[in-house]
Amino acid sequence: MFDLSGKVAVVTGAASGIGAAAAVALASQGAVVIGSWFEGDTHSPDTVSATIASAGGVFDSRACDVRHASDVDDLITGTADRHGGVDIVVTCAGVTETRVASELSDEDFLRVVDIDLLGTFRCFRAAIPYMERRNWGRLIAISSIAGPVQGWRQHAHYSSAKAGVGGLVKALALELGPSGITVNAVAPGVVVSPQTLDPINSLGADELERFASRVPIKRNGQPEDIAAMFCYLASIEASFVTGQTFVVDGGLSVDLA
Repeated sequence: MFDLSGKVAVVTGAASGIGAAAAVALASQGAVVIGSWFEGDTHSPDTVSATIASAGGVFDSRACDVRHASDVDDLITGTADRHGGVDIVVTCAGVTETRVASELSDEDFLRVVDIDLLGTFRCFRAAIPYMERRNWGRLIAISSIAGPVQGWRQHAHYSSAKAGVGGLVKALALELGPSGITVNAVAPGVVVSPQTLDPINSLGADELERFASRVPIKRNGQPEDIAAMFCYLASIEASFVTGQTFVVDGGLSVDLA
């Protein structure tokens, strides 16, 4: 779709779901991809690595906890030292937990914000100096329709974090535009992934199956649907696009019925 040859991309949360699809998609367009994963996760980046290698792509994995600036700095610096720079950052690391607001402690709230919003900022902050040196860069965050577009019951912390991502990309787009760096977010609708398949903190398999009928195109999203948007935003073709949050939800958010 888009030629990313010679570009170096860092993808967080690359072991599964949207992050894994992003890593595969960017590699398929020629980017060298460094995928980070959380060591406490049950998913391993090995499958992603094998998929990319079988297609002739280049992929390297590194453990990283985006809650810790030192981990993030090591991820970005290590990538730049080994590959000569960082051109693209896609932040897919994230969590959600089901909590009614009256039982949502400060610690619960801040844990989700720390990963979903501050984790994104930490990755962007670490990469900016390398992008400024080249006068070129693509910073792309994962958001959600929950928060920027609509609410989600029992997920006030998650919705707040994802809404905050929209403000972050707008501010950074203004700040970094003169340096040739674009900053955007993608807000998926309901996408079949390990997170949404969790019946405790998200929809679960049965509810996902029922939910598809509510989507105007009559299916839930797949991680590859979101990864395709990442590839566009990472490309030269998207050089005039910045400060935006792109909703990719099969038309769900425009159906007022």
